[in-house]
Amino acid sequence: MASNVSPAFAYTVVYVKDVAKSVAFYAKAFGHNVRRLDESHRWGELESGQTTIAFTPLHQHETDDLTGRVQIPGSSGERQPIEVCFAYPDVDAAYKRAVENGAVAVSEPEKKEWGQKVGYVRDIDGIVVRIGSYVNPPKQD
Repeated sequence: MASNVSPAFAYTVVYVKDVAKSVAFYAKAFGHNVRRLDESHRWGELESGQTTIAFTPLHQHETDDLTGRVQIPGSSGERQPIEVCFAYPDVDAAYKRAVENGAVAVSEPEKKEWGQKVGYVRDIDGIVVRIGSYVNPPKQD
């Protein structure tokens, strides 16, 4: 029996302290265009190719009661259970831009044994963001 169920990865939702500040930060630090920020500032989206990056508050009654509360690391030695990764043709320039626009430097870009150049920063909520080269460069049309 054939199925019409063909999933597409549509969203990554990042739970943040202040949606408007996070949307503005990601737009400026990482170069994304803002798709939308609702009037209540409880939902924001960035253009990021085929998958949307969305932001919503850490706690909200619509989801806390259904799926549980978002857990926040208890110390600076812990990190969020998510890592946001962006690929750039010029990793050094992207890393510099992020840090100049408020990202906290974690590890400067370096070549990894698997061939990718990778650097790490933290966003304004402490979420680790990987800034890396393409493992396989995008195809040119």
